Amino acid sequence: MTNIPLDTQKILDVLRQVASDTLERKRRLGHYAIVWRDGRPVAIGEDAPDDIKEAPESSNSKFQTTDA
Repeated sequence: MTNIPLDTQKILDVLRQVASDTLERKRRLGHYAIVWRDGRPVAIGEDAPDDIKEAPESSNSKFQTTDA
């Protein structure tokens, strides 16, 4: 495993928290979000466009993202 410098880890932690907070806000407002899943962008959320919407059975959480 690669050791990440402390300042870089702090930046990464902040970016992850901002992304999580933003996705939660979009979920509460009823907005869709675009996330990266299985090597392609997909839209998640009830109002997502059908042409890029993720199939309901492939999602375990409405706004959960996967780390690549």
